[in-house]
Order: sequence, then structure tokens, then C-alpha cells
Amino acid sequence: MLNEVESSAATPRPPLIGTPRLRCAGSRAKRMLDIVLSAVLLIVFLPLMLVIGLAVALSSTGPVVFRQTRVGLGERPFTMLKFRTMHHNTSVGLVDLLQADGHQLALRTKPRHDPRITAAGRFLRKGSLDELPQLVNVLRGDMSLVGPRPCEHVEHTTLSPEDRVKRVSVKPGMTGLWQVSGRSTITAEKAIQLDLRYVDDWRLRLDLLILLRTLPAVLRTRHAW
Repeated sequence: MLNEVESSAATPRPPLIGTPRLRCAGSRAKRMLDIVLSAVLLIVFLPLMLVIGLAVALSSTGPVVFRQTRVGLGERPFTMLKFRTMHHNTSVGLVDLLQADGHQLALRTKPRHDPRITAAGRFLRKGSLDELPQLVNVLRGDMSLVGPRPCEHVEHTTLSPEDRVKRVSVKPGMTGLWQVSGRSTITAEKAIQLDLRYVDDWRLRLDLLILLRTLPAVLRTRHAW
């Protein structure tokens, strides 16, 4: 289904949402979809989230929910929520870990075998279950169900001024083109290109296509770590 999106992005075309009135109407529809779906999903997944919270608490010491500042709409910072998947106050940093493993340091680099991740955390990451608390971020308006990846400030500052403005012109999302295009296997550069493509090609139909493709992408756990 996303082949249509990818082929259309390769050829220049006029904006899909042309007039300010239509852009505003599209934004309202997107926000309504976010509110309704995130509320429903929170109710549906609440029992599972309680079980996950208990598993995280029993598997290792530390807070159940991990909070981290990310760059949001209009470069406004917000606190993103996730279930904790790493050992609390680990002494091994990502830079040290990558260098010890012979990797070149790159933004968004994720080592496949990260000793900082707990046993429960590894399972949660496989199915993206650690991201369920972000439904709260969506419900309160920090994020959208679909959008660019919520990046950290250090990654955001590496972009060109034009790309920075474009990337934060919409809310970051729980899922997006990056999620349905390879998850952990895509490079940082490719992920940024997908984020920018999403902004250029946005329409409500694209959000619905991505949402439909997210579950199969999550179930293909070979692309996640």
C-alpha cells in the first residue's frame, strides 16, 4: 500500500492540502482521530499495561515509566513516556558501548546486543510494547498517532535550518513511515528522509495507510531490537 506513497514522493507535485482552510480542516480531523483512537486504545490496553508495569518493576530496580525530553511541535520540548527497558543508572553509556563493539558513532545508532537492556525490556522492544505509554502523550496533545519520530535535541540540531523547521511543523508520532519501513534496520539518514517525506506528503489518508501497516510491521520482530 505504501508503494503508492513512495512513488508519488519521487515526483514533484503541488501540495496535497492547498488552502489554509483545508489545512486547518485536515489538522482538526487528524487531532480528532488522535483523541478518539488513543482514548479507545488506552482503555483496551490498560490491563496489558498494568501487567507490563508489574513485569518491569519485578525484573529490575528503578522507575516503571521512563521519561525523556524530546523536541515537539514548533520545537517545544515535551516529556515522552515509555516503559523502562534498561537497567536503571547503568554505568555503560551508548558511546562507550558502540566504541567497544567497533561501531562508528552515529545518531540513532542502536547496537543489536545491548547489555543495558533488561530481559523484560528486550521482549517489550521486540513488540514495541514499551511505547504504549505514549498513548497518554497523544491524548494530551504532545504527540500524534502518526508523524515524524520524536527526536532528542542533539539529533534535531544536526539538521539543516530548513529541515528543522519542516520536521517540527507537525507533531511527532508514535508510528510513521520510519516504523513501517524497517524499524531498527534503517539508517539515521534514511529515517530523517522518511520524516521529511511524511511532512511533504501528509494527508489523512496517508495516516490511515500507515496505521494499517503498523501492526504487521510490529509483528515482524526480526527488524526490532
